[in-house]
Amino acid sequence: MADAAMWLLSGATLGVVGGLFGIGGGLMAIPLLGLLGGFDQQSAQGTALVMVLPTVLIAARKYHGHSRIDMRIVAIVSLCAMGFTWLGAQFALGISSDSLRRGFAGFLGLIALQYVWQAYRKPLAGGPRTTSIASSAAGSLGVVAGLLGGFFGVGGGVLMAPILSGVFRLAQTAAQGMALAMVVPTAAVGLASYAVDGKVHWLTGVMLAAGAMLCVGPGVRLAHRLPEQRLKLAFGALLAAIAAAMLFSA
Repeated sequence: MADAAMWLLSGATLGVVGGLFGIGGGLMAIPLLGLLGGFDQQSAQGTALVMVLPTVLIAARKYHGHSRIDMRIVAIVSLCAMGFTWLGAQFALGISSDSLRRGFAGFLGLIALQYVWQAYRKPLAGGPRTTSIASSAAGSLGVVAGLLGGFFGVGGGVLMAPILSGVFRLAQTAAQGMALAMVVPTAAVGLASYAVDGKVHWLTGVMLAAGAMLCVGPGVRLAHRLPEQRLKLAFGALLAAIAAAMLFSA
C-alpha cells in the first residue's frame, strides 16, 4: 500500500509538470523509477511508457482546446515514426543499462541548453509565430521522432518541441501541443517493444498513470498563462537538473 501511494503521488506530480511542459511526464518518470524504484534503465523507460501513453492523449486534447493542433501534420509524422520507433527500441534493448542511462542524461543536457539558448536569443526575423509546419518537413521529423522516441522511451517528443518552436517558428504552447500529439503513436509502439522484451512493470506504470491523468489538466492551464521565455527557462532548468541527477547516480 505504501508503494502504491508513493507511485500515485509521484504520478500526480508528474502529471502537473508534464502538462505544464508538454512532455507527458515521462522524462521525469524514467529517472524517478531508477532512483526510487531501483529499475534498470530499460525497465524504467518501458514502465514510464505505461504512464506516458494515456497522459499525452489527455494533455494533447487539452492543448488542442486552447490552440488547434494540425492533425494532418501529426498523421504524417506518426506514419513515418512508427517503424523507426521499433528500430530505436531494439537499439536501446541491445546496449548496457549504464550506457543507455548516460546517453539519456547527455541527451537531456543538450535539450536543456537548446531551451536556454532559445529563451535568450534575439527574436528571428521572418514574421509572426505560426501554428503548423509544411508537409514536406513532417516526414523527416517523423523519422527523428521515431528513432529517438524508441531509443530513449520519450526522447522524440521532447526534441520535437524545441525544433517546432525554434526552427519552424511555432509558438511555444502550440509546439508543445503538437509534440504531445506526435508522441502518441511512438509511445504505443515503444511500449509494445519494451513489453515483448519483459521490460515493463505494469502495476507501477498503472499507478503512475492513474495519478498523472488526474492532474495533467492544471499543468496545461498553467502553461498557457506563463510568458514564453519563462516557460522555456523553467523547462531547461528542469531538464538540466534531471540530467545531473542521472549522471551522479550512475
